[in-house]
Amino acid sequence: MLKIDKLHAFYGKSHVLHGVSFEVQPGEIVALLGRNGSGRSTTAKAIMGLVDCEGEISWKGQKILGRKTFEIAHLGIGYVPENRDIFPKLTVHQNLMLGQKSVGKPSRWSFDDMYAMFPRLKERQHTEAGVLSGGEQQMLTLCRTLMGDPDLVIIDEPTEGLAPKIVELVGQYLQTLKQKGLSVLLIEQKLTIAMRISDRTLVMGH
Repeated sequence: MLKIDKLHAFYGKSHVLHGVSFEVQPGEIVALLGRNGSGRSTTAKAIMGLVDCEGEISWKGQKILGRKTFEIAHLGIGYVPENRDIFPKLTVHQNLMLGQKSVGKPSRWSFDDMYAMFPRLKERQHTEAGVLSGGEQQMLTLCRTLMGDPDLVIIDEPTEGLAPKIVELVGQYLQTLKQKGLSVLLIEQKLTIAMRISDRTLVMGH
């Protein structure tokens, strides 16, 4: 489904990724582990066209390196950044509406699905997103991405700063995605959750 081969990435003159290669198969969860600064988040940004890159990135056999970010998203790749990027002055429901890409077309996910998965969001659907707790904002960002009906979801540090109970909830959520036939690229630092829910675990050492 996703194939990365000899990927190099740059921030200006800084050479950050040095020949990264891996694949994500349909319906599997792949965890990408590594310490801070090892290039995990840069790998996610490279896939989404957010940094300068060299090498090869293919999506379902189609080369996407050099494509614009919105074009990559419309091909079926969802991205949940580590800083969550919610719209703080819009309500929970309005944030979810903004995630939709296929209005009028059949989708695997609906508002009811999101609220059934995270009842707390249903309780707060008319609340401005900026006043939600960190865990609630993480739930909202994940759900907003799903509303775009992606085939692959790239999730960057979903458990960062969350309470243990919420971490467990996120883990269950990712398993639900797999059951729905989605692929997941999970960028994570917590070894325990990554090893427990992933089909394969990759480690970036440098």
